[in-house]
Amino acid sequence: MDAPAIAVFGELLLGKPVWMWLLFLSVIIFLLWLDLGVLHKKTHAVSARESALMWSMFALCAVAFGTWIWIDQGQEAGAQFFTGYVLETSLAFDNIFVISTIFAYFAVPREYQHRVLFWGIIGAIVFRAIFIGAGAAIIENYIWVLYVFAVFLIVTGFKMATAKSHGPNIGNNPVVKIARRLMPFTDRIESDRFFVRLPHGTKGRLKTFATPLFLALLVVEFVDIIFAIDSVPAIFAVTQDPFIVYTSNIFAILGLRSMYFMLAAAVERFEYLKFGLSIILVLIGLKIFWNFGIKDLGLDKSMGFDKLDPIVALAGTLSILAGSILYSLWRTRTGDARQQAAE
Repeated sequence: MDAPAIAVFGELLLGKPVWMWLLFLSVIIFLLWLDLGVLHKKTHAVSARESALMWSMFALCAVAFGTWIWIDQGQEAGAQFFTGYVLETSLAFDNIFVISTIFAYFAVPREYQHRVLFWGIIGAIVFRAIFIGAGAAIIENYIWVLYVFAVFLIVTGFKMATAKSHGPNIGNNPVVKIARRLMPFTDRIESDRFFVRLPHGTKGRLKTFATPLFLALLVVEFVDIIFAIDSVPAIFAVTQDPFIVYTSNIFAILGLRSMYFMLAAAVERFEYLKFGLSIILVLIGLKIFWNFGIKDLGLDKSMGFDKLDPIVALAGTLSILAGSILYSLWRTRTGDARQQAAE
């Protein structure tokens, strides 16, 4: 590769200098090393207090990174990062419930759950990069796809508000069926290992078996891909900058995995959160029609209509989210009090 080609590659990657991507990846690698190599070097059950401290650490890193974007790239980019981070974190609440169901189905001991979640992050980093890279390429060439995203988000919002809550059928998951056909599995979890060597056959030769812990990891990855189908269009509706989309996604995923042990036991307290999320998704879809529609129809010039300010979008997202959480906690607490009084 000649010098000019190296210079071009060194300047931009998906619209941002390569050093910015390297800086972000360095931060993520350091956090993952700190998580597994230091804080969880020894296998143990993660307490709710430890989970809260982990989430606080990741959240502070996300705030620091978003503040740097705000200062380096401007108010609009910073507001878009924080809106994307809050949105992705909010959409991840349902994911926590599903993950807890997966762990219960495979009878994963609490002390081994962090290991599954950690390696789940590695897969999420890779798959989100693929989805977001593909999405950015499609939008760059076919901007009208954003209108498709808008319709999808509006429909998803209405479905979320009207859908009845029910747990997933893990046993009928296609990943479980395919994996059991392709490789041998042990019947129970005996350690934190994904694969073990055990005697097999009449001669007792050692054979590699996958453990239910590995099967749980596969299902967690599959569920994350399914959730990405909703979350990636939502964040692209906030911004089309691949750097902001990807970084806010990954920081939100790190926060999800760390807050799991803190919220898994209390996730039912947030039963009304889905209504707040449904409102946010519908409003984001309408925001696309407003921001891009006024430009395509020439209303920005003929009638002086402006795009929705990212600060207003961030404030609206935070307000709706906070309101739905507080209402959920109030309603569920009142219900518990009434039930106790009745008894």
